[in-house]
Amino acid sequence: MSDVVTIKGLTKKYGRRTALADCTLDIPAGHVVGLVGPNGAGKSTLLQLTCGLLAPTEGAIEVLGAAPMSGSPRVGFVAQDTPVYAGLTVAEHLRLGAHLNPGWDATLADGRIAELGLDPRQRAGKLSGGQRAQLALTLAIAKRPELLLLDEPVAALDPLARREFLQGLMSYAAEHGTSVVMSSHLVADLERVCDYLIVLVASRVRVAGEVEELLGTHHRLSGARRDPGELGPGRDVIAESHTDVQSTLVVRSSAPIEDPSWSVDGLNLEDLVLAYMSEAGRSGRDRVLEKR
Repeated sequence: MSDVVTIKGLTKKYGRRTALADCTLDIPAGHVVGLVGPNGAGKSTLLQLTCGLLAPTEGAIEVLGAAPMSGSPRVGFVAQDTPVYAGLTVAEHLRLGAHLNPGWDATLADGRIAELGLDPRQRAGKLSGGQRAQLALTLAIAKRPELLLLDEPVAALDPLARREFLQGLMSYAAEHGTSVVMSSHLVADLERVCDYLIVLVASRVRVAGEVEELLGTHHRLSGARRDPGELGPGRDVIAESHTDVQSTLVVRSSAPIEDPSWSVDGLNLEDLVLAYMSEAGRSGRDRVLEKR
């Protein structure tokens, strides 16, 4: 299967509020995908639609070649608050997971709990935030899912706990070849683990692609102030800023920028994400001005 998720014209509304708008997207198999955007961009909605917790208002979505189904053994999901049951012990969580999932891998679950140094007798409510996140991840991956969805799993963790969580995730994904989609607004964390990127801003997909390809085709240009339209065809201006004497542009182009009057620099992942966020904000302001 080349794509684990196929989405066409997907829209989700809550009354008059649109949480996701006209989303068309293919998520390829075998990648660790970073789903990034500001708070309220629609990341959680997209993941909940993917795992079958929500139904779309319009459009279509297929997950692993079928309609999304809540509780599917083929899909693992860790929600934003890394939910565990405070009154249950670690061991009771594992027994519950085994009872609910026919494909439960007890060797993987027990081994991971031992590797993490978690006391099976400890109640989840007494665990640290990082330990609860690791327990939730263990419950998700011991299902042996083909697709693992993570909604801001490290947002509330300290830097050390975040690093340990991401190391465990990468080790599992590399060993088992599981496709992973992880939402976050912590781009520095995603840059270390993700090889595919989706930028979601204001309920819409702004860009999607392999990280290496995106970084190779986006450039920052600096030079004497001029009209961005002079760049010519095949070069899309993603973001721009100007002073009285200088222009700075973020441009997507598959061809080299050979004009010697421009200073050309590459972007890191955070630069790229911020450029698309600023472009979306600028477009929104322009629409407001047009209405006035």
